[in-house]
Amino acid sequence: MLNNSGPRYKRSKIERRMNTDIFFCIGILFLMCLTGAVGHSLWNGTFAEHPPFDVPDAEGHFLPLALGGFYMFLTMIILLQILIPISLYVSIELVKLGQVFFLHNDLDLYDEETHLSIQCRALNITEDLGQIQYIFSDKTGTLTENKMVFRRCTIMGHEYSHQENAKRLETPKELDSDGEEWTQYQCLSFPARRDQGPATVRGQGGSQPLRRSQSARARIQGHLRQRSTGRCEISQPPVAFSSSIEKDVTPDKNLLTKVRDAALWLETLSDSRPAKPSLSTTSSTADFFLALTICNSVTVSTTAEPRQRVTVPPLTKALVTSLEKIQQLFHRLKLSSLSQSFSTTAPSDMGLGESLGANMPTTDSEERDDTSVSSGGYSTDGGSRSSTWEQGDVLGAGPGASLEEVLQAPALSLAGPEVCYEAESPDEAALVHAARAYSFTLVSRTPRQVTVRLPQGTCLTFDVLCTLEFDSVRKRMSVVVRHPLTGEIVVYTKGADCVIMDLLEDPACATDTDVEKKVRKIRAQTQRHLDLYARDGLRTLCIAKKILSEEDFQRWASFRREAEASLNNRDELLMETAQHLENQLTLLGATGIEDRLQEGVPDTVAALREAGIRLWVLTGDKQETAVNISYACRLLDQTDTVYSINTESQETCESILNLVLEEVKQFHGPQKPDHKLSGFRLPSATPPPTSGAAVPEVGLVIDGKTLNAIFQGKLEEKFLELTQYCRSVLCCRCTPLQKSSLVKLVRDRLRVMTLSIGDGANDVSMIQAADVGIGISGQEGMQAVMSSDFAISRFRHLKKLLLVHGHWCYSRLARMVVYYFYKNVGYVNLLFWYQFFCGFSGSTMIDYWQLIFFNLFFTSLPPLVFGVLDKDISMETLLALPELYKSGQNSECYNLLTFWISMADAFYQSLVCFFIPYLTYKDSDIDVFTFGTPINTVSLATILLHQAMEMKTWTIIHGLVLAGSFLMYFVVSLVYNATCVICNSPINPYRVMEGQLSDPTFYLVCFLTPVVALLPRYFFLALQGTYGKSPILKAQKIDKLPMDKRELEIQSWRSRQRPATVPGEAQPTHRPGPPAPEQSFRASTPKSSSPVECKSKEDWVLPGERCSGDHIRDDPFSRDSWAQFSSGEHLLLEPSRMTASGAYSSGQTNSNRPFSQGSHRRSQSSLTI
Repeated sequence: MLNNSGPRYKRSKIERRMNTDIFFCIGILFLMCLTGAVGHSLWNGTFAEHPPFDVPDAEGHFLPLALGGFYMFLTMIILLQILIPISLYVSIELVKLGQVFFLHNDLDLYDEETHLSIQCRALNITEDLGQIQYIFSDKTGTLTENKMVFRRCTIMGHEYSHQENAKRLETPKELDSDGEEWTQYQCLSFPARRDQGPATVRGQGGSQPLRRSQSARARIQGHLRQRSTGRCEISQPPVAFSSSIEKDVTPDKNLLTKVRDAALWLETLSDSRPAKPSLSTTSSTADFFLALTICNSVTVSTTAEPRQRVTVPPLTKALVTSLEKIQQLFHRLKLSSLSQSFSTTAPSDMGLGESLGANMPTTDSEERDDTSVSSGGYSTDGGSRSSTWEQGDVLGAGPGASLEEVLQAPALSLAGPEVCYEAESPDEAALVHAARAYSFTLVSRTPRQVTVRLPQGTCLTFDVLCTLEFDSVRKRMSVVVRHPLTGEIVVYTKGADCVIMDLLEDPACATDTDVEKKVRKIRAQTQRHLDLYARDGLRTLCIAKKILSEEDFQRWASFRREAEASLNNRDELLMETAQHLENQLTLLGATGIEDRLQEGVPDTVAALREAGIRLWVLTGDKQETAVNISYACRLLDQTDTVYSINTESQETCESILNLVLEEVKQFHGPQKPDHKLSGFRLPSATPPPTSGAAVPEVGLVIDGKTLNAIFQGKLEEKFLELTQYCRSVLCCRCTPLQKSSLVKLVRDRLRVMTLSIGDGANDVSMIQAADVGIGISGQEGMQAVMSSDFAISRFRHLKKLLLVHGHWCYSRLARMVVYYFYKNVGYVNLLFWYQFFCGFSGSTMIDYWQLIFFNLFFTSLPPLVFGVLDKDISMETLLALPELYKSGQNSECYNLLTFWISMADAFYQSLVCFFIPYLTYKDSDIDVFTFGTPINTVSLATILLHQAMEMKTWTIIHGLVLAGSFLMYFVVSLVYNATCVICNSPINPYRVMEGQLSDPTFYLVCFLTPVVALLPRYFFLALQGTYGKSPILKAQKIDKLPMDKRELEIQSWRSRQRPATVPGEAQPTHRPGPPAPEQSFRASTPKSSSPVECKSKEDWVLPGERCSGDHIRDDPFSRDSWAQFSSGEHLLLEPSRMTASGAYSSGQTNSNRPFSQGSHRRSQSSLTI
C-alpha cells in the first residue's frame, strides 16, 4: 500500500485538445457577438429619428447607442451560444460507454485459463489507447508467466545442473484434460517420504513431460471442475504458486548423494556439537536446504482446509515413552537402509562442465576433506527435536519388518491431508518446493517456530528469534533461528547476488591459508555459476548464513527493540540494525529459477515495435537475466547495437553519455532536428540519405545505480537525447520509485503518450504515473489491477487492445469531435448571416423549438452511432499492418489543422445553405418562418450527408439512423406546425411545413443546396482517395479487395517495409564467415573512478575478446572500424577494468540459432575501450 500514492485524475489527449478548441470557439463566438453589437449600434445610428419599434422607457428616454450595443452583445450570446458544443461532452461519454461495451465482449481479450476478460476501470481515456508512443513494462509476471521453476543450483562452488528436470520441462506433451495423475517416481529412498505427492513427476517409464507454453492449468478451472463433477482433484492446485509446473522438481543425481551425506551429518549433531563452523560440503548442503526451507514467509495449509495453519500434532504419552527405543532402533537400521537406497546411484558430474565447455570433476577428497565434526560437551535437552514418521516412511529401509511394526502406530496417528504452501511470491514457493523435492519439507510455521522434516523423517523445530522481511532497498531477507540440535543462533539470509556478495566475510580474515584459498575459490566459482544462470535467463538468489554468539545476539536484539519502539527516524534505525546483523556472512550457494515467457510475447513486442511504439522494460532483476529475456522476447534483436552503461559516478556517467551520443550520431549521420526539448534538439527518426548500408538499430541497457547517477547529476537531458536514438531501453535493478520517476521524466520532458503495464504492487506507482496504466491480473495479487485504468490477463492481449481497439477508439472519437464542431458552427452561422438582414436585432428566422430539436433529436443519434460502430479499417488489416497505428500517434484525425479546416468548411456550407434560399426567395412576400424552413431543411440535409461521407463502414444501423433522423425532422415539423396555432404569437409557424411541401421551389432548393455545399468536400475526398499516399488510405483500398488479393497486397506491403531482416534472427548472408557477435557498450566503474578522458579516436584501443569453450583468440579492431560497426555489435566500455572473459564463453556455437522460450543463449564478445 505504500506504493499507492492515491489516484491521479487522467484526461485524455483528445479531451485536452478539445478544451483548447473550445477556447477557439469562445473566441469565434465573441467576435460574432461583437460584430452583432457594433452592427446594431451602427444600424440604429443611421436613423434620423427613432424608429417606431424603438420603444422609450417610462420617462420617455431612449437607450444610448453604446448601451444598446452592449445589450445586443448579451442577446447575441444567448442566440449563438449553441456554437459551444456542450452536448459534445455528453455524447463523448455515451460513445465511450459503447466502446467499453465492445471491449468487454471481445472474445480475443478473454483468457480461458483464468476465466478473466478485460476490465475497463477508467471510461475517460479509451481513445488514448490509440495514441501510445512509449510503453513501460515490468518483466516478471508481465512478459513472463511468473511461474517460477527451480532449474539449477550451486552449493559451495559445485554446480548441479538438474538436467533430468530440464529435459522434463522442455519436452512438449499435452497433459490429460481431466488432470490424470502421473505415477510418482520415488527419487529418494529415504525412509521418510510422506510428502511424495507432487514433488516429482518421474514415473516408472521415465520422465513425464510437461507443456512449455501451457504448463499449468488455471486454478479457477480446477475449482470449477471440482464443483461441477463432485470430485476433488489433487492435481489441481488450490492455492497460488502451486501448479504442477512449479511444484514438480526432478532432483539431480549428484546432489542426492550430497543430501544423503548431509542427512547423516545432521544425525551426528545429536551427539556432538561442532566447536566452530566448517567449510565442508556436507554441512553446507544441510544448511543450504535448511535456509531454503526456513528463510521465507511461506505458510502451510492443507488441500482440505486451505489457509489453516498446520502444526505437528502433539505426541501421545505412549509415543513419548517409546521415543528413545524407536530412536535407538532407527540408528541401528539407518546406515544399512541408506546405503541400499543409494547403491544404484552412480555419481557423475553433470554440472558446469557441459555448459562452460570444460569439465569440473569433483574428487572424493575434495568432497570429504572437512566432513569431520569436532565434538564438545553438549546435551540435547535444549533442543526441540521430535522423531515422527508416517505410513510408508520406511519403505525400502531394509528387509526387516520389526521396524515397520514399531513405527506403524505413530505413522497412522500422524497421517493427514496433503500439505500445501501459500507464498507471497512465486520465488519463495519455488524454493520451498525444491527443498521438498529433496525431502527437506516445511511442515508448519508459526510466528515463533518453524518445523522442518528431514529426509530420514526427523522433525526439527527451530525457534524463530527474529525475521527481517524483504524490502526493495536491502534486496534481501533474513531469519534468525536457534538450532534445535546445537543450540546455536543462526542467521539465514537470501537475496540478490549484487547485495549478498558485498556482505560476505573477508577471506583475508581467515587464520588458515588453506581456508582462505578455499573461500576465494568458492566465491569465484559461485560468481561464475551466477553469470551462467543470468545468461541463461534464470533469476538468481544467493544463500548465506552466519552464526551469532549469545552475547552478540542479545546486544543486537536490544538495539532492535529500541529501534522498533522509536518514534523518530524509526525506518532509518531499523535499516541500521538490519545492516549490523547482515554482514560477515558465509556463502552457502545460489539458485537459478526460470521464469518463462508468456505465450505470444515475442510476436506482440515485434508488432508494437512495427507500430512505432518504443518499449522500455523496467525490472528489478539481474542485468544479464533481463538482457537475455529481452533477446528472447524480441525487445532486442541480433542485429541491434546494444550499449550497456553501469556506473555509480556522476562524472563518469556524464562522460560515457557524451561518448555514446557521439558514437550514435556517427551511426545515424547528420539529422534534421524535429523539435526542441529543454534546450537541445531531438533527432529525426529518418536515417541519413548518404548511408549505403542499413544503419543498425540501437538499444540501451542501464541499471539502477546508473539511474541514480543520472537523476542526482542532472543528466536527464543527455539521457533522454540518447534514448531518442534507441529503439528499446532496458533498465535493470530498478526500484519502484525509479520506475515512476522514469515514466514521469519521459512523459513530462518529451510530452509523449505513455503506457505502463505491470502485475505487482511494486508497479503501482509506475502505473499511476503513466497516461494509461494497465494491470495484469497475475500471480502477485490485485494491487496493480486496482490502481490501473485497464486490466488484462495476458501481455499478448496488449497487441489487439492497442492496434485494433485503440486505433478504432481514437479514430471514431477524434472524427466525431471534429464533426461536432463543424455541425454546431455551421448551424449557428445561419443565424449569424441572418443578422445582416434584420438590423442585428437578434431575431431568428427559425422557430425556437426547431432550434432545440435540431441538436436534441435530429442530429444526435448519427454521431453516436458513428462514434461507436464505425470502422475505418478492418481488424485483420490492422493486425497484419501494425504501422497503421502511427496515424493515431501523429494525431492525424484530430489536430489543429483538421479543426480549422472543418471550421472553414462549416463557414462555407453555412453561406451556401443561407444565400441560395435567400436568393431564391428574394423580393417575394413570404413570411420569416416560410423563409427559415427551407434554410433549416437544407442545413439538416447537408449536415447528415456530411456525416454519411465521413462514415467508413455502412451497416443497417447506420442507414436506419441517418434516414430516421431526416424523416423524424419532417414528421416532427408537420405535427408541430399543424398543432401550434398560437405557440409563438404574434408570428406562428402554423402550417408552414405543409405549405412548403406543396411548393416545387422548395424541392429544388433542398436538392441543389446540399450538392453545392458538399461539392468541395466531395472533390477533396475524391482526389485524396485517388492520389493520396497515406497508409490509412492505402489500407482502406486493400480492405475493399477480395480475400485472396487482399492477402497478396498485405504481403507485398510487408515485404516493401522489411525487405531484408526478420526480427529476432541473425542475417549471416550479409557478411561471409561466422556471424558478427553481439556486443555491449558497458561502463562499469567503482564509486571512486575518475571520468573518462577522450582526447582523440586514435587514443582508443579496441582489443576484442571472443571466447569459445577453452580457447581465446584476439580480434583487434582498426581505427576505421570504429565508425563502421556492423549490425549486431555489442560494445563494452569499461574505463577501469575488463570483464572476465570466461563469463561470456557460453553459447558461441549457437549464434545462428533463433531464440526460443527454452534457450536464451546468444553469442557475445567483450570489447574494452
